[in-house]
Amino acid sequence: MGEAPAVLVDHPENGHSNGVCVKSEPENTEITVDVGDRIFLIGGTHERNNFSIGVQIYDKISNNWFSPIVLGTGPKPSKGYSAFVLEQGRILVIKKGSPRNDSIWFLEVDSPYVREQKKLLRKEVVAWSKGVRGNAEKPIVISGPSGVGKGTLISMLMKEFPSMFGFSVSHTTRSPRSMEMDGVHYHFADKKVMEKEIKDGKFLEFASVHGNLYGTSIESVEAVTDSGKRCILDIDVQGARSVRASSLDAIFIFVCPPSMKELEDRLRARGTETEEQIQKRLRNAEAEIKEGISSGIFGLILYNDNLEECYKKLK
Repeated sequence: MGEAPAVLVDHPENGHSNGVCVKSEPENTEITVDVGDRIFLIGGTHERNNFSIGVQIYDKISNNWFSPIVLGTGPKPSKGYSAFVLEQGRILVIKKGSPRNDSIWFLEVDSPYVREQKKLLRKEVVAWSKGVRGNAEKPIVISGPSGVGKGTLISMLMKEFPSMFGFSVSHTTRSPRSMEMDGVHYHFADKKVMEKEIKDGKFLEFASVHGNLYGTSIESVEAVTDSGKRCILDIDVQGARSVRASSLDAIFIFVCPPSMKELEDRLRARGTETEEQIQKRLRNAEAEIKEGISSGIFGLILYNDNLEECYKKLK
């Protein structure tokens, strides 16, 4: 690929408080961004198709180019780009001349998630993500074990800010129960149709429970954000992992109990489950807490030892 490309670096402008603004020339289909010992070439002639912007990396130490594994759904090529190096190992990429809902993207090059994927895949990795449509801010993914108080915290948030937050309506292949309305409680879907849509990448996350599929579609999240609200997704760690690997640019929060003893006391206080069910929930909770804390998925971990204090931190 020849010598490393020259990098054009400008000082931050237009209210940017940190980072380095990197600009491409008009009608230039590639841009280079200097991050530490590496240069990231975004776009350009190395693109393999017209469906996603390509990414190449030049290592200054080894003096070599290489192609990373690219996770997430990337943006389509554009006639020009500008970029801004952010904290937490991310590059803000702006597509020139693109519609508002397709102009701002993030390329993660050294974020906690990318570092985790490098360890798992044993390859160089970058990951694309973008904001959802509409004027709302980033959606919020909240995870945590059963009994930790997620539902109470979310209810408090939505009660205090009723016009700001909304839930996405999940899909399921199970039959509706009495009083359940399609499009309100769930989107009740045909199993073959939902399986095809999952295969086509239309779902952020999904799971099979007792032979039925449950999942969160991209469209259902966009429906909330298009209404001007921030979407809240209450899902488990595996679901959060799937969302984290998708094109959705979200905030990830994990809620922990102050201790396993406190969690057990809360589950028993419900009085709705057998001893066997409680023990199963405790085993699942312990595994989920361990994974939630160590996964690197969550940008904020809350300990719900005092509900009011935990809620203040959530806000």
